[in-house]
Amino acid sequence: MDKIAVIGIGRLGLCLALNLEKTGYQVWGIDRLPEYIHSLNSKTYTSVEPFVNEYLQTAEHFHALSNLKVIAEQSINLIFIVLPTPSLQDGSFDHSYIDGIVDELLKFGVQSEARHLIINSTTMPGYCDALNNRVSPYNYTVTYNPEFIAQGSIIIDQQVPDQVLIGEANKTDGNEVEKVYQRLCKNKPLYCRMSLISAEITKLATNCFLTTKISFANAIGDLAIQAGAEPDKILEAIGSDSRIGNKFFKYGFGFGGPCFPRDNKAFSKFALDQNQALNIAEATDKANTLHHEFLIKDWLKKYSNTETILFDTVTYKKGTDILEESQQLKLALALAQVGRKVKIIESRSVIDQLRELYGDLFSYELRHDD
Repeated sequence: MDKIAVIGIGRLGLCLALNLEKTGYQVWGIDRLPEYIHSLNSKTYTSVEPFVNEYLQTAEHFHALSNLKVIAEQSINLIFIVLPTPSLQDGSFDHSYIDGIVDELLKFGVQSEARHLIINSTTMPGYCDALNNRVSPYNYTVTYNPEFIAQGSIIIDQQVPDQVLIGEANKTDGNEVEKVYQRLCKNKPLYCRMSLISAEITKLATNCFLTTKISFANAIGDLAIQAGAEPDKILEAIGSDSRIGNKFFKYGFGFGGPCFPRDNKAFSKFALDQNQALNIAEATDKANTLHHEFLIKDWLKKYSNTETILFDTVTYKKGTDILEESQQLKLALALAQVGRKVKIIESRSVIDQLRELYGDLFSYELRHDD
């Protein structure tokens, strides 16, 4: 049975590991938290992410552990790295989690057989080339292979991607990664193979375009409301043009969550580092802020002082438990902080998070299907 290691089995890494296991690989998932590792191996861990609990219960060839020595002991040559790259104050990504793991791997010295590091995390353009140069004397190579997934549908998004992005240091490594996805994918995606830095730029540029599309739709919607027109009908008509499309082109809350805002800022920072201003990324961020300010004024007009304003969710995306960069929560906070009554319908876990953060600022109602 073919073997793969996944270093970093958080929300995204665990989904990848379980998908690979279901495809027929023997998978070792490596993480640092003993209690978490035990819960995975004992199959007592539960997730809100669809299909994770089911896949974990039926997994026969997935092993969670904390020891990197297993890579050499089991002769594992394919190593996916799915670690956080949090944002720094200047907007760029912090690669220290990846660097820390690589430091540990290099302590084992030059490898007797070639090992292939597949970076699944989002990185700043240029990082993977530098990493490949650093590890190559130890008989490692690097491929950049980020995913285009959404929280709440990670398992399915991994199985049926529109594209598989492969930034390759050499053709042999690219072929190896493509073979993994040929087994994993239930559809026939486009395999986009290119240099490491080209793939890093592609990942950031894709998300930047999506944020631009969302912001443009909301800006047109705001204008339509201000003029007394019909935002939804206008956007549906514009999106029906095949050159534009209706995906990510509806009036609503601004973009948020753990990926879009930070990727947009990182792309702008990278452009500035190249002495090439990326004005569209900066304009998109500004448009997102202006839309939030418009919504505050619009909702204050829409609801009287005595009405309770109801939010069906305040996570950045309905069906998840993630509050990070949630535009819905940001609006709910703005309204509550000026004295409006705000009620939030949410899952128990989200309500617990909100109570811990904001106390009794809101009233709550438990979602019926929770």
